[in-house]
Amino acid sequence: MSESTLMQDKVVIVTGAGRGIGRDIALLLAKYGARVVVNDLGGDEGGRGHDKGPAQEVVEEVQVLGGEAIANTDSVTDFDATHNMIEQAIAHFGRVDAVINNAGNLRDRMFHKMSEEEFDAVIAVHLKGAFNVSRAAAPHFRKQQSGAYVHMTSSSGLIGNFGQSNYGAAKLGMVGLSKNIALDMSRYNVRSNCIAPSAWSRLIGTVPTGQHMSEERLASIKAMTPSKIAPMAVFLCSDAASEVNAQVFGVRNNEIFLYSQPRPIRGMHTREGWTVESITERVLPAMKPSFVPFEHSGQVFPWTAE
Repeated sequence: MSESTLMQDKVVIVTGAGRGIGRDIALLLAKYGARVVVNDLGGDEGGRGHDKGPAQEVVEEVQVLGGEAIANTDSVTDFDATHNMIEQAIAHFGRVDAVINNAGNLRDRMFHKMSEEEFDAVIAVHLKGAFNVSRAAAPHFRKQQSGAYVHMTSSSGLIGNFGQSNYGAAKLGMVGLSKNIALDMSRYNVRSNCIAPSAWSRLIGTVPTGQHMSEERLASIKAMTPSKIAPMAVFLCSDAASEVNAQVFGVRNNEIFLYSQPRPIRGMHTREGWTVESITERVLPAMKPSFVPFEHSGQVFPWTAE
């Protein structure tokens, strides 16, 4: 398929598309012929504030490319507003073919210092926001017997990172959400997959250097541009990915990874039933060699992305 026709006339909603990864996804979708709903609240890195400018600027960039796009500034945290987002797409373009849940915020803090508000704010945008937009689109996908979801997860949830218990919980929750959407919606020819992107963005730019991000690693991350994420997102929305469902991919500059998903790796049984003592004496020695290593994402991906 040529670059101009792979997504020809498909209608895609991209949340958080006013900047960074979402912007590059919206622009690439347009290059492949999609009609794009550019959603962005226009808030700061923590999700505060409201500015119509970023979404409209991306719409204008799409139009310069010869594509079609409309702006939407609804908050993904508002269940009713996300239904409005879907209805706006249908009213303007006649249908919705894919949703890319990319909207995000950060409120990084070491766990013992994290406030309830900092936890709730991140869960609301990432996890609840992904549910809201996905749920709003679901009846339309079901009716037309087709659709695709792409959710942005993170190695902070899949592996772990310092100072991001809120973000990691939300991002791993999105993997569970995606898998269960895939199970429930597959009968309607609807797919749901995740991408764990590694790219420099204004959100990453708010993370202080220190124990979990050295200056050398920061320089490496800055070299990973958001545009590197866009091809996988477009692919997963397209008919070329018709056989791809309930998967988790990582994209890191010029590298693509397929992540494993939790499965039992050791099992033990006793006819008598387990006691604290027998667990201590038998289970721990048997299973300890198979424990998942105690690592953070920087240790799992220690090399420089090229």
